[in-house]
Amino acid sequence: MEEKDITNDEAKHEAGTEEANAAEEKPENDNNEVEAKDKQEETAKEAEEIAELKASLEKTTKEKEEFYERLLRLQAEFDNYKKRTLKEKQADQKYKAQELVTALLPVLDNFERALQVKATEETKSLLDGITMVYRQFLDALKEQGVSVIESVGKEFDPNFHHAVMQAEVEDKPSNTVIEELQKGYMLKDRVIRPAMVKVNK
Repeated sequence: MEEKDITNDEAKHEAGTEEANAAEEKPENDNNEVEAKDKQEETAKEAEEIAELKASLEKTTKEKEEFYERLLRLQAEFDNYKKRTLKEKQADQKYKAQELVTALLPVLDNFERALQVKATEETKSLLDGITMVYRQFLDALKEQGVSVIESVGKEFDPNFHHAVMQAEVEDKPSNTVIEELQKGYMLKDRVIRPAMVKVNK
């Protein structure tokens, strides 16, 4: 009878031990599940952060490229502005006398008309004085780069000549300037007044 009780006690003890072991294993399993869940959440959070960082990097890269392109455009525009300004400055320097010369051309025409008058004994000294002033005037204009456009005997060129009359002269080639009615002038390489001419048909 005692042996049976002892056996029952042992069985109870063993059952209690198994329950205790099971109870101990259960919290461990729960802990593992919690840890796994935490890891999943952490991984998901990390993946989300990486995605956000990638999006931010792409946005920053795009903005950088846009700024760089804008900078290149601004630099090109500034270079063009500098070249244009320099060109305009050089042109202004080169043709700075144009307005003054253009204003003086009618005076030059009047000098030439005065010199076409036949000199008499009374007007000879006056015409000599006018000739001297006229030559000084021409020299001053030449120093500024003014030159006369050659016309008579030359082929008509609309860039240099302004045809106001036509004639038919047999011994002259066609489209040739046969008479100059008003002199034309150039300032360096620019026509400031085309020559007024009569052209052969």
